[in-house]
Amino acid sequence: MIKHAFYNFEFGTLKIGYTESAIISIRTVGKIDDKDEHSQLSDMAYEQICEYIKGRRKTFDFPYELHGTEFQKRVWNELCRIPYGETRTYKQVAEAAGNSKASRAAGAANGKNPIMIVIPCHRVIGTDGKLTGYAGGIELKKTLLNLEQGANKIY
Repeated sequence: MIKHAFYNFEFGTLKIGYTESAIISIRTVGKIDDKDEHSQLSDMAYEQICEYIKGRRKTFDFPYELHGTEFQKRVWNELCRIPYGETRTYKQVAEAAGNSKASRAAGAANGKNPIMIVIPCHRVIGTDGKLTGYAGGIELKKTLLNLEQGANKIY
């Protein structure tokens, strides 16, 4: 059974979906739209995201499960291989996921990422270096990239 917990977050309200054993979704929402049921697992995920936002964490170690097509899962796994502080283009992600001609499909999979921040889809940019869509909004994407890259590059 899937439950949801809501948390106040620097960028709005964070909605964390979970089962007994794993986190299955993390996203920002405009309002609480479901029953709010916190658990040790959802609290752990929230605490780790807060540590990340404060620059005190680069990786996450709570259990999570990815649900999607095989191609989406390959893309999401490739996103997890992008090092903290680095970016990749949609084309590079598609190539790494095994289909160099699937840039648009990689972009679509990126857009369906169920676990924002943890599966770092914010690290994917356009071929021209421009920031493109992000479920949490371009400002949040810009903030996350600037956090990770420090003074190296400002978006």
